[in-house]
Amino acid sequence: MLCDVCKAQTASVFLTQIVDGKIQKVNLCDPCSKEKGVTDPTGFALADMLFGMGAAQQIESGVGSEGARCPQCGFTQAEFKKTGRLGCSVCYVTFAQPLKELLKGMHKGLRHIGKCPERLRLTQERDNTLRQFHHDLRAAVVDEKYEEAAALRDKIRALDLEE
Repeated sequence: MLCDVCKAQTASVFLTQIVDGKIQKVNLCDPCSKEKGVTDPTGFALADMLFGMGAAQQIESGVGSEGARCPQCGFTQAEFKKTGRLGCSVCYVTFAQPLKELLKGMHKGLRHIGKCPERLRLTQERDNTLRQFHHDLRAAVVDEKYEEAAALRDKIRALDLEE
């Protein structure tokens, strides 16, 4: 595979970036990667290099418009799109919607569904059951179904004793 910059040497550095849910890949040879500063992680931004190559129209359109700005650190949505990094913990709240869209594009969903320790799974199931029992108990009391409410109260007590 040839280098995307010089188109002469074989690429040995492969970079991937996701911008607005679209994957952008760049293949570089050693001399071009050193020229672009890839070896210095603090000085290299894939977006800057793509900008020079004309392959980042999505980034270019985002840089011109400021968008949201973090109230704590002043980081802008354009900077987030450009660097792929956030400035502080408040940025996660400020840029919640773009982050959700980015994660949806990268993963199957926004909620982790995977392996977890058995003890944690059982605790979560118990908590969900308790929550549902409390909800049903409130509904039974409102509807004046006192026998049903008493049965739910007993179930809640039984689960509380299991702790």
